[in-house]
Amino acid sequence: MSRNLYLVPHDFTAVGDAALTYAMHLGKRVRTEIQVVHIVADASKVAAAEQKLAKLVENFSRVENVELTSVVHVGNIFEDIGKIATRESAQLIIMGTHGISGMQKLFGSYAMKVVTSSNVPFLVIQKETKLTKIERIVIPIDLSKESLQIVNVAGDLAAIFDAELHVVSERQNDEIFLQKMKNRILLVKNQYEERNLKSKVSFIDGSGSFQKKVLEYARKENGDLLALAYHSESILPQFDKFAQTLITNDLNLPCLILNSKAASNLYF
Repeated sequence: MSRNLYLVPHDFTAVGDAALTYAMHLGKRVRTEIQVVHIVADASKVAAAEQKLAKLVENFSRVENVELTSVVHVGNIFEDIGKIATRESAQLIIMGTHGISGMQKLFGSYAMKVVTSSNVPFLVIQKETKLTKIERIVIPIDLSKESLQIVNVAGDLAAIFDAELHVVSERQNDEIFLQKMKNRILLVKNQYEERNLKSKVSFIDGSGSFQKKVLEYARKENGDLLALAYHSESILPQFDKFAQTLITNDLNLPCLILNSKAASNLYF
């Protein structure tokens, strides 16, 4: 690629500002264009939105190595963000989430609905996410081949920040499944070693759900970022509690997430 492009959907809220601020935090590590995108429902709203978005971008402090651009599209955020990212050859979509509250508790996280419409990786940011150096990336994997699709993407981010990759899996009681999981983790570790990336592999124990164990591990190990492949088989994929819990985690960590169905031909 001749350029490094991050796409930042912005809805003129503090959450959108948080996503843009974090995008610039990442972008200063490598020469990057950050394209701030606002979606409107119809063409009559384009001119006013363009003026507002241009002013927003102008008021953001400039960062070395980062070029800020803006564009307004007519469409639907749930369908068109992924299309725009693919058309523009974006490497990453950096998006803020308002969390799961109110009606979203019933209908699922809006962020998940956008994620499942794209084959470009997302980095989901909360309003309270801090601008810290990424030193430890926590990657939960399971026995599904889809969960491995995040491995290369997380490795690319680790290479930029010289971060350590923490590959974690839930300990299996069945000996056959346990051995399969050991083989899978070893495969990932070997791949990272071939790329000269720092990594650590762990089985995590304890009570409660896998997402609870992952967050407790991230808390103890001072994780700076979570990374996962989303591969729910449910009819309404936005109801997947594991992914929702991680992207709206109470540690306020950024969450790198890849829709493995859409990306099944791009990675493993």
